[in-house]
Amino acid sequence: MLLLRSKGAQISIAIVCMVLGIMLAIQFKTTESYQANLVPARVEDLTQQVQSVSEERDALVEEVLSLREKLKNVRETDQAMADLQADLQDANMSAGLMAVEGPGVIITVNDNPREIQPGDNPNFSLVHDSDLLMLVNELKTSGAEAISINGERITAKSEIRCAGTLILVNWNRIGPPFVIKAIGNPDMLESGMLIKNGYMESLKVLGIQATIEKAEKITIPAYSGSVKFTFAQPVKYEEKAE
Repeated sequence: MLLLRSKGAQISIAIVCMVLGIMLAIQFKTTESYQANLVPARVEDLTQQVQSVSEERDALVEEVLSLREKLKNVRETDQAMADLQADLQDANMSAGLMAVEGPGVIITVNDNPREIQPGDNPNFSLVHDSDLLMLVNELKTSGAEAISINGERITAKSEIRCAGTLILVNWNRIGPPFVIKAIGNPDMLESGMLIKNGYMESLKVLGIQATIEKAEKITIPAYSGSVKFTFAQPVKYEEKAE
């Protein structure tokens, strides 16, 4: 009886072991298959991520290079515009088309206050257009950079001529007292106008009132007339071969 029980137990144990063996074999096979499928999928996913990051990096590099090029162009354009504006400002100042300010001198000229006596020539008591013209020329010789007479900016196209009892400047009639403002080195301008035997001294000899004073800041307005060239044309620039 014990023998039969022992055989039955052995058979049961053998069946259980066989079932466990089959289950372990199935489990091992399933795990191996799963890992075999999982590894390539993971590698492929990582490869795609690396490729995506690489493409994004390359795009950012291209964008950086593009932005650097644009920044360079902006800087060059800004510099070119700054140079052009500086040249334009200098040209406008030279042409008298821009109001300017700076140190200089103020000259006031007026007719001889003495009453005309019989036999006197009244022309000797008046300030003439030629007097203003001479004073303006002497100011230019003394280094004046900008000049005005009674608020009329003197330019390369300004005229100073007699208009009856008045004087015509920039086609506007002005009368005494004549206030001439000039921007430049005040000491040089004053010295040039008060030079011995200069034109201001000649006017004083005739009794014409003429004074000069230095000023730390003078404002001279821009020329308000039109600037038009009908016949003059710029000469075409031709570079010469060396």
